[in-house]
Amino acid sequence: MVFTGEHRGEAAQLAAPRTRGEEGGERPLTGVRIAMLNFREPRQSTAGGAEEYAWQVSRHLLAQGASVVFVTGRQRGQRRAEVLEDIELRRMGNPYLVYLLVPLWLLFHRRSVDAVIDTMNGIPFFSPLVVRRHTPVLCLVHHVHNRQFHAFLPRWLARIGCFVEGPVARLLYRRCLTITVSESSALELRRKLRWLAPITVVPNGCVEPVRSARESGQDGPSIVYAGRLVGHKRIERVVDLAAELGEAWPGLRVHVVGRGPEHGPLARRIAAMELGGRVELHGFLPEARKNALLGAARLNVTASEFEGWGLTVMEAAALGVPTVAYDVAGLRDSVRDGVTGWLVRDGESLADVVERALKELADPDRRAAMAGACRAWAAEFTWNRTGASITGLILAKLQDRGGAYQ
Repeated sequence: MVFTGEHRGEAAQLAAPRTRGEEGGERPLTGVRIAMLNFREPRQSTAGGAEEYAWQVSRHLLAQGASVVFVTGRQRGQRRAEVLEDIELRRMGNPYLVYLLVPLWLLFHRRSVDAVIDTMNGIPFFSPLVVRRHTPVLCLVHHVHNRQFHAFLPRWLARIGCFVEGPVARLLYRRCLTITVSESSALELRRKLRWLAPITVVPNGCVEPVRSARESGQDGPSIVYAGRLVGHKRIERVVDLAAELGEAWPGLRVHVVGRGPEHGPLARRIAAMELGGRVELHGFLPEARKNALLGAARLNVTASEFEGWGLTVMEAAALGVPTVAYDVAGLRDSVRDGVTGWLVRDGESLADVVERALKELADPDRRAAMAGACRAWAAEFTWNRTGASITGLILAKLQDRGGAYQ
């Protein structure tokens, strides 16, 4: 687990509560009620790595004795309240109203909340303004959103978003420990947002994949994109690889796995470019089927330019599949260039790097060596380690503020 210098002392405290829990059966967070504030929850159609992180951490905190309420937005047709895996879910508001309703919920329930994890998905939930003065707030930031605001919002709205993410949040959370998932995201917080609060890096975990029979019957190599079908993932660039590399690699197949609002536009693009026989939109797939498809692929490809880490990169690596990704914050942390994948540098095109990767992987020895390196890299990251780190940080904050939790 990686920690920045400001909290190496707190990192050292993690071993004690984790060891007691494993050897002595103690649950160090017993009696602690934690509010996890997150923009979405994992069962929503546009959920991604941030939601997986929040849910896995919530599960671990629950196992350590805490009671967890997961406060989030509501997708049409979902219940406003339910309990899943013993985690209380409270859903409220659309993608805009959620930022008003969640702080109001927290205001009315502040006396029953002992600690808050406030996930800032570009816009924070302003929890320090509504909780009790001694309630610890941990601010969780996956990546800086300023470029994303300008790429997908009108200029006036993007400026408001940048102002809230930068000067407003910088001052509001200046006394709150900030958690981020990669060293490059921590660097961007400092450089781009001039973040004032102490920052600790706690990377994503990775679930050990369920081994399934690999897909077969393909005449040539395949590449896979697996994740949300949303605009900022730039999935059309992955689709276009089938046309750009078709002459050199006539048997190449592109598989797109996932759901989201870009499904329709991608289907129309595939039809317009007459790529129906070479690109397949699978939609959502059960885990075993997804792993079979991904495990049989030559490459995992992500064209996103906005990531905090790259959870799907590690899911592919756990199956021995390397990734081609852009050399941007987050992805340059999860992809070890030349070892577990390839990074697209400035001046290079995605197609050029994918073609170079396919040529290297045509050598069985090179392919086997990279698959082994991928699996070893993925094995370094587990959700248990991630959750144990967060548990230790919460305990330290409770103890710092005079809590009776030992």
